[in-house]
Amino acid sequence: MTIASLDLASLLCSRLCHDLLSPVGALTNGLELLAEERDPEMRQKCFELLEQSAASSANKLRFFRLAFGAAGGFGEMVPVAEARGLVDALVAANPRVTVQWAMPDDMLPKAAIKTLLNLALIGMEALVRGGVLDIAGEVRNGASELVIRATGPRIAFDPVVGQALAGTLAAADLSSRTAPAAMLHQLAEGLGGGFQVHVAAEALVLGAVLPVR
Repeated sequence: MTIASLDLASLLCSRLCHDLLSPVGALTNGLELLAEERDPEMRQKCFELLEQSAASSANKLRFFRLAFGAAGGFGEMVPVAEARGLVDALVAANPRVTVQWAMPDDMLPKAAIKTLLNLALIGMEALVRGGVLDIAGEVRNGASELVIRATGPRIAFDPVVGQALAGTLAAADLSSRTAPAAMLHQLAEGLGGGFQVHVAAEALVLGAVLPVR
């Protein structure tokens, strides 16, 4: 799969806009309701809606800044706590999903952190009916090894996402939905690493090995 950097960046921007549309739209609706509402109790509910939407928008922007962006402000190593905070903030909006962490290292290479965030996002989206998201990773034998496992009823995983991770998806078939996986493939390929995907009725396991350079 060969895709121009500009095309990939455009698709990632489309994905970002798509995911932000809902919370930003809720902000707009909340402001419109607040301008018309005079009942104190209803105005309080409007303020609560605005607070929730603003928090959701900020959490997603922080997440995508590191998951998709250049991650300015960080060096070659990124604190695991940073990634954990970003994932936990997104999951907090869905009470049906629980996250369990097994990360013995305090720091991971930036490439590993970006991969972890994107694989965690794929895992979250697979849990359409809730479940458990297990996230594990460490640096061992000169490589970052990551495993994300989503377990729950009716796992939803689009095979084209797996194709994008493997680099077998045609560039013409790429979309904003599969662009993050395509980005991960290019990142891993540049490091000499790769991915493994296993899908079952109630479990999705995503593994990555990224040599440290």
